[in-house]
Amino acid sequence: MATDLALSLVLGYFLGAIPIGIFAGRAFSGIDPRNAGSRNIGFTNVLRVAGKAAGIVTLIGDIGKGALAIYLARVLIGPAAGDSVLAAGAAAILGHVFPVFLRFKGGKGVATALGVLLAAEPALGGCLVAAWLSAAAIWRMSSLAAVIAFGSLPFWAWLFHATVPMAAFATGIILLIVYRHRENISRLRAGTEPKFGQRSSAQGITISP
Repeated sequence: MATDLALSLVLGYFLGAIPIGIFAGRAFSGIDPRNAGSRNIGFTNVLRVAGKAAGIVTLIGDIGKGALAIYLARVLIGPAAGDSVLAAGAAAILGHVFPVFLRFKGGKGVATALGVLLAAEPALGGCLVAAWLSAAAIWRMSSLAAVIAFGSLPFWAWLFHATVPMAAFATGIILLIVYRHRENISRLRAGTEPKFGQRSSAQGITISP
C-alpha cells in the first residue's frame, strides 16, 4: 500500500502541474496568460485575457485534474484507500500551485481543490461549489468568492466528513488558498479589487463574466 500511495502522490502532483490555462489560452486566442492580465494561469485570468471558451476549458481542466488524482489514487490503492486519497488530492493542488514545468509559478489552486473535494466527498464539494457561486453572484468578485467558499470548508467538512485526515486537509487548503490570494485580499481591504465586468485600473483589463 505504501508503494501505491507514493505512486498516487507522484501522479497527483504531475497531473496538477499540467498547465491547462496556458494550453487553452494559446489554442483559443494565441495568448499566453502568463503574459497578460494578472499573469496567472488559472480560470479567472484566462477568462479575462483569452475569452470564455478558453476560460471554460481551463476551469473544467483544472477541476478535472483534481478529480482524476482522487480517482487514480482509489484505483491504485484499492478498497483500503479511505482518506489516504486526500494525500493524492493535496499533491495535485500543490502541483497546480507550484508546477515544476513552470518553475513552480502556477495558479491559485481553487478549481483543482474543488475537483479534489467533489471527487473525494461529493456532498461536501457540491456545497463548496454552491458557496462559491452564491458569493460570486452577490459580490461579483472571484477572489472574494474563493476566500468565502473555502472559509466555509471546516463547516462542510464537519457536517459531511468529520475525520482527522479531512480536518488536516481542510486546514492546509484554507491556508494555501488565503496565501495565494494575499494580494487580492489587500485589494479587497483597500476597495480596489475589480468585479466581474469592471476594468482594473492596475492592470488595464476588462473582466468579463
